[in-house]
Amino acid sequence: MLSKIITCKNCIYPSTKPDLEFDKSGICQGCNAYKNRKKINWKKKENTLKKILKEYKKKAENNYDCIIPISGGKDSHYQVIKILEYGLNPLCVNAKTDKLSEIGRHNLNSLSKLGVDCIEVSTDPLIRRKINKFTLKTIGDISWAEHITIFTIPFRIACDLNIPLIIWGENPQNENGGPKAKEKAVNLDRAWLEEFGGLLGFRTSDLESLMGVPKKKLIQYTFPSSKIIKKKKIKGLFLGQFLPWDGHKNAFTAKKYGFKFYNKEVEGSIVKYENLDNLQMRIHDYFKFLKYGYDRVTDWCCWNIRRKRLSRKESIKINNRKSGKFPSQYLGVSLKDVLNEIDCTEQEFIEICDTFTNKKLFKCDINNKILKNKDQSPILRNKIT
Repeated sequence: MLSKIITCKNCIYPSTKPDLEFDKSGICQGCNAYKNRKKINWKKKENTLKKILKEYKKKAENNYDCIIPISGGKDSHYQVIKILEYGLNPLCVNAKTDKLSEIGRHNLNSLSKLGVDCIEVSTDPLIRRKINKFTLKTIGDISWAEHITIFTIPFRIACDLNIPLIIWGENPQNENGGPKAKEKAVNLDRAWLEEFGGLLGFRTSDLESLMGVPKKKLIQYTFPSSKIIKKKKIKGLFLGQFLPWDGHKNAFTAKKYGFKFYNKEVEGSIVKYENLDNLQMRIHDYFKFLKYGYDRVTDWCCWNIRRKRLSRKESIKINNRKSGKFPSQYLGVSLKDVLNEIDCTEQEFIEICDTFTNKKLFKCDINNKILKNKDQSPILRNKIT
């Protein structure tokens, strides 16, 4: 049986969250990392960043000064805005999502209008959709292909075009809570990707051996060799380790430059300004709920608690009311339409969901069959308190 679930005494993250650590007082590492931000001299941090950027700009000469991986979302808008403010000429690289929304396309176009060159890389959609269904069925993640290409593609272009600096957003271990030893990491490298990139132990080579996908069709899914990265001196930098990261503020900064919010709270969230590009994202977040008993609603509640935008009591009410809903709609598009792209029926999808539902977290009947709400979502044994 699963050991007793602990909920952070400050925010509402449960101990089922992967890599989350708690101190002796029952406070999670994410809350402690945020608390420690008050001790940071952010002006000094920013000055360090400026020195690093100045050095790379000088070395770049007539080449791009850096690469910024972009989705078109609020955070990539913020990254581009800040780097332009520092006087750099970045190359923006978008690893195209498989199921781009209308608002996602608008925001990608809006970002390019900030005055930057952009490269949008698309992978073979026929193979991509086969991969999406395969990883949905085998590891419970429809977005595995996206998770890997948002990292591999910018690194590949950095190597090909001899652009040694890649500017990423926040360090997730600092923002969300992860191993304490990793929360101060400044660099994103291959080791970080393999441990924290959301690959769930699945590798590109598995696509070749398990699915029979030819190696030549997996070029964009393949990380450059360590030898090449070392030779080219490619370095990935977390911008959020030099600036006080806040997704909420980033969204409103981006809005001033043309970033468009959704017309209501995004399904499966409590805000109007995130995950607007990928129509498969709702499915991805739902599987997090099935596996670990929390989802994007919980994430935003925790971030808002730390920043005093919500009380813990308010967050518990919001989370228990909105978390874990079945992904029937997303950004106005039906689940059926999204599943059609990967040749999956709704009934097949429900059966896959049942396979990955953690029965230690969700109620079952005497025959060990998962008990569900009317919308087909499973019922938690214990709500977050």
